[in-house]
Amino acid sequence: MTNTLLAKTANDVRRGIITAVYNAKSGHPGGSLSAADMMTYLYFEEMNIDPKNPKMEGRDRFVLSKGHVAPALYSVLANRGFFPVKDLETLRHVGSYLQGHPDMKHIPGVDMSSGSLGQGFSAAVGMALAGKLDNKDYRVYCMAGDGEIQEGQIWEAAMFAGSRKLDNLVLIIDNNGLQIDGNIEDVCSPYPIDEKLKAFNFEVANIDGHNFDEIRAALDKAKNTKGKPFAIVMTTHKGRGVSFMTDEAGWHGKAPNDEEYKKAMDELEKEGQALCQK
Repeated sequence: MTNTLLAKTANDVRRGIITAVYNAKSGHPGGSLSAADMMTYLYFEEMNIDPKNPKMEGRDRFVLSKGHVAPALYSVLANRGFFPVKDLETLRHVGSYLQGHPDMKHIPGVDMSSGSLGQGFSAAVGMALAGKLDNKDYRVYCMAGDGEIQEGQIWEAAMFAGSRKLDNLVLIIDNNGLQIDGNIEDVCSPYPIDEKLKAFNFEVANIDGHNFDEIRAALDKAKNTKGKPFAIVMTTHKGRGVSFMTDEAGWHGKAPNDEEYKKAMDELEKEGQALCQK
């Protein structure tokens, strides 16, 4: 896909995120929007997957360790064809299969249930190790939040992955700089993230998480890295794509009201139209 088509698809994903959270009257739009570009690239360009066969044995795996940004995962899965886009409107509703955190038992395309911060990466490391032990060539991608990496379990898993040289594993840190309590530096600074990961025997790339050329280059480098797990530290903007949500910690975990929903969707619609003209 061209960068323009990727950007248009990411815009569709963002519209799905806002639609889902608005209809739920709760959820986490900020971090979902910051992750949308990377997740779009993974599902539409990078990973070996088949929406018609979600449990395909040789598929690449994705674990959303920061499970509260499920709206991003659900929207990208829906837009990729795993289930109807219309179902995004049922997010968090009683009886819906699209609950507040990813559920591998009920949602096509979800490889691991997640939500308790720090635990998803451990599962991803286990998947990568299983691939090595079984001589499989699938790859495992895991996205964690920059606030989430304040959890000690992340670093236990990183130590294990580095010691086992799991070069089929890619950890992606969504470094949007904000968590529910504010700036991550003020809460409990994880910096320097890249140097910490290097100390755990990771190869690391620092990128702009909204630049598809940089995303492509980093993931290509990951595939060519041998003997080490790979980490991508991507600088992003929380709430990316919606002006009044951008870089605002307050949009970590709340839904837009009717007026805010209309404004957000109008902005995304205009952006989509502009991309169609390119």
